[in-house]
Amino acid sequence: MGSVDKTLFLLSRGGDTTIVRIYVDDIIFGGSSHALVSSFAERMSGEFEMSLMGELRSSKAPKEPLSIKQSTQETYSRIQTRHLMPMKMGRRWTEGISRDDWLTSYPTATGPDIRFAVCLCARYRASPRTSHRQAVKRIFRYLKFTPELGLWYSSGSSLFLRGFSDADHAGCRIDRKSTSGTCQLLGTSLVSWSSRKQASVSLSTTKRVWKNPSSSGLYVCYFVAKNPVLHSRTKHIDVRFHFLRDHYEKGDIDLVH
Repeated sequence: MGSVDKTLFLLSRGGDTTIVRIYVDDIIFGGSSHALVSSFAERMSGEFEMSLMGELRSSKAPKEPLSIKQSTQETYSRIQTRHLMPMKMGRRWTEGISRDDWLTSYPTATGPDIRFAVCLCARYRASPRTSHRQAVKRIFRYLKFTPELGLWYSSGSSLFLRGFSDADHAGCRIDRKSTSGTCQLLGTSLVSWSSRKQASVSLSTTKRVWKNPSSSGLYVCYFVAKNPVLHSRTKHIDVRFHFLRDHYEKGDIDLVH
């Protein structure tokens, strides 16, 4: 089982590798050896009730480049559009107060350029506000304006794997947690990407592990960590305040006056 993607499974035998990808009730078998993949698929069909649909086929020749893009949908046709980025940066968003089921899924499978914007909007799915609705409409406008953008897989690309990662330090203005972004390229082809909010508050982009906090820091932040109300006197310890509150709510530390 993959350490990051739990729906991806790999089996190595000798010099051959078999790859199994599961999505809901669909399974794709692939690998470097046709005989090994076929035998593995037959074994799986003997263990589970499943139907083998045959080999995956494409209208393109095996050595032709492949382009995957999001075609224009009727959903976008009624939206007046102009050239926009997926999201306006620097917006001060707050938690919503009313429930609405307007936020649905978006085509992030073919559009890595909207992954961050979509994931950020999804955080407010349970209780959106007008500002969140406007941000979603902005994503739709961007998709309507850029239907031909997509992923390009060259037939002559190498198999050299590279990965990149970054994080916006304390980017969330509500709890000051950072958002990590990653992408992996096989040669010149983008094969995986993600945008995920971190589970804990980081005091810096590199100092992710908290050890031996000073007692004076705990004493200063005793009141603000237990008081849910923010005020002007906490601005100078904004990130550290959320850092301590996060560990207090998780039970990692106990604050006693």
